[in-house]
Amino acid sequence: MGVWLPAIFLTGLLFSFLLAFHNPTPHHIEVAVAAPPTTTAQLQSQLDTAVPGGFTLQPVASAAEARAEVLNHDVVAAFVPAPHHPQLYGAKADGAAMESLVRQVFTSAVQKAGAGLAFHELVSTRPGDSLGISPLYLLMACTLPAYFLVVAMQRAVGFSRRAHVATMVGGGAVAALACYLVGAYGMDAIPRHPLALLYLFLLTQAVSLTSYGFVPFLGPFFPGAAVTLFLLLGVPSSGCTVPVDLLNGFFRFLHPVLPMGNAADALRLVGYFDYRQLGRPTAVLCAWIATGAALIVLGYLKQLRQLVRDAQAGMTGAVPAPPPEDPTVELPEPVALPPHRHHFGEQLPILTGRVSGLAGEPLSATITVTDPRGRQLVRTRTDQNGEYAATGFHHGFAIVVAGAPGRQPAASRLLLSPAAPVNQDFILT
Repeated sequence: MGVWLPAIFLTGLLFSFLLAFHNPTPHHIEVAVAAPPTTTAQLQSQLDTAVPGGFTLQPVASAAEARAEVLNHDVVAAFVPAPHHPQLYGAKADGAAMESLVRQVFTSAVQKAGAGLAFHELVSTRPGDSLGISPLYLLMACTLPAYFLVVAMQRAVGFSRRAHVATMVGGGAVAALACYLVGAYGMDAIPRHPLALLYLFLLTQAVSLTSYGFVPFLGPFFPGAAVTLFLLLGVPSSGCTVPVDLLNGFFRFLHPVLPMGNAADALRLVGYFDYRQLGRPTAVLCAWIATGAALIVLGYLKQLRQLVRDAQAGMTGAVPAPPPEDPTVELPEPVALPPHRHHFGEQLPILTGRVSGLAGEPLSATITVTDPRGRQLVRTRTDQNGEYAATGFHHGFAIVVAGAPGRQPAASRLLLSPAAPVNQDFILT
């Protein structure tokens, strides 16, 4: 059971990153051509022979209109096939690898006609992002803390669901602000615009709220789902390292669906293309946040219905689930604690109590905690004062049994919750 998450990472890196990046190939890259439709059709046929399915040419009326198409982010490049001085206009902001490939293909095409190609850069990258890939690391710096914060919240003994969500929102705001300040003002890699900060924050919430929403439904498997969606599939389909039009069909399909790709598009549109076409990235990021919020509410209702059903039946099926497995964070399990000795940073006891005789004398007793189905959760002994303590319980009912040699055992059915510590004393006769 403990190797499934490393197996997901291995599979993801081999069949996601490697598959996406090992052989970038153009797929229907849109290029505006300032030429009549017949000339454009001839050039299209020539390119289809050289790079089948690689380019889609769109005829426009003039060179000015072709350049405007690039500046408006409607096409990747613009080509003006003048007889002796053909011109190519590009946008490095759409990806350095994309621009390099377009220049290579069109240079080869015009050289066959005995002409030279003049290239003009219309939308260059920022000074701190010459290769156009810096946003990837800022987006990862938002995604990873958002995910690990969800895992850390599973350890937050005493935190309610509302406190969990508030912590994730606050943590996301801090991560987004830090990434924005470093990326925009420290390195000049993203635009110094409030919208850039907004989209970084939306990404953190899309990741954290959705991951947190997985917990009631997937239990110990939620890290695998979150890592697969937001990292192993999100990074290669983001278009930050390899432009989207150079990826294979599966990752091109995922790009407008997953949060990281939409956040990357939003940063690019804000920084280089005058905030055009922001509708889709905004809608998708908000949809992920709404999905996460809906999953959290449904998880709460699911838990509430289960507790009501179990209480009416006189038992509960809320067996403490195995802790979500994570490569760096181990979540709590039921464990005995020494009474009254708790250091800063250690878990606080959820269950405490004292076992005594009829005269109030402390007893050396055994304390056994089981779930209502009889599965033992933890077993401990009282100290010299007859006291005991334990922690690490998940929300649900449990049976606590106290026994001592020569005494009648006693038992009590308790509702244990990390948010509400319980004290249960026993008097054995």
